[in-house]
Amino acid sequence: MRNGTAITEFILLGFPGIQGLQVPLFIVILLIYILTLAGNGLIIVIVWAEPRLQIPMYFFLCNLAFLEIWYTTTIIPKLLETFVVAKTVICIPCCLLQAFFHFFLGTTEFLILTIMSFDRYLAICKPLHYPSIMTSNLCLQLALSSWVVGFTIVLCQTMLLIQLPFCGNNVINHFYCDVGPILKAACADTSILELLGLLATIFVIPGSLLFTIISYIYILSTILRIPSAAGRQKTFSTCASHLTVVSLLYGAVLFMYLRPTAHSSFKFNKVVSVLNTILTPLLNPFIYTFRNKEVKGALRKAMTRPKTQHAK
Repeated sequence: MRNGTAITEFILLGFPGIQGLQVPLFIVILLIYILTLAGNGLIIVIVWAEPRLQIPMYFFLCNLAFLEIWYTTTIIPKLLETFVVAKTVICIPCCLLQAFFHFFLGTTEFLILTIMSFDRYLAICKPLHYPSIMTSNLCLQLALSSWVVGFTIVLCQTMLLIQLPFCGNNVINHFYCDVGPILKAACADTSILELLGLLATIFVIPGSLLFTIISYIYILSTILRIPSAAGRQKTFSTCASHLTVVSLLYGAVLFMYLRPTAHSSFKFNKVVSVLNTILTPLLNPFIYTFRNKEVKGALRKAMTRPKTQHAK
C-alpha cells in the first residue's frame, strides 16, 4: 500500500492541445460513429434476410459486425464528450466497466478473426470435406466459444481490478479508460494483475496471430497449386478481405505494443488507438462486403424489392 488521497473518479484528457478543432472533430467522429453503426447493422440485416448468404463465412461476419457495433459504442460516446466538455469526468466503476467491455470485445475480435481464418483454410484447402466439417452446430460452437473465452479472460482480471483502492493522480492521458493508467493510480501492489495481463496478451495476440499465419501459409500454398490464373485470383478473392482486416488490426496492435519503451509516446499510442477503435470498425463493412458480388447482389435485391411491391 502507498499513501495518498483516495479518489472516486478519473479525468480523461482525450486530445489536449487541439484548440479550435473540437467542433470539426466532434462532427467527423460523430459521422464515423453513425456510419459504423449503419454499415455493420446493414451487414447483419442483409445476411439474415438473404438465404444465399447464410453460410459459415457470413455467420462469422455477422458476429464480427455485432461486436464492432458495441465496441465503438463503448468508446466513442465518451470520446465525443471530451470535445464538448472542459473536463471529462468518469466515475471509477464506470471507468472499470468501460475498460472491461473494451478489452472483452477487443479480445473476442481477435478470436473471431482467428476462427474466420480457420474457416477460410477449410474452404480452400479442404473443399470436399468443408460442408461436412463446418456444420451449423460447429459454427455456433466456435462463435460462442470465442465470446465465452474473451469474456472469461477479461472478467478474471477485472474481478481483481475492482478490489484495488485508488489514490493520487486521477488523470488518464487517453480518450478511454486504458488499463495501464488505471493500474498506475492504484494504491496497492499490481504485479499479479500485470502478470495476468501479460499472459493474456501473449495468449490472445501472438497466439491468434500464429494460428492465422499458419492457416494462410496452407491457403497460399493451395492457391499457388491452382493451374489457371483466373482460378487463383477467384480463390484468393474469397480471403482477401479477411487478410486486409487482419493486417490492419494486428499491424496497429503489434506496432503499438512492441515498440521500444524509449520510443513510446502517449500521443502516438492514442493515434494508433484511433485506428483500432474508430477507423477499423468503420472500414470493416466496406472491406468485407461492399466489394463482394454476393452481398452487393443481395443489397440490390433488397433495394429493388420495395419498388416492385409498390408497382404491384
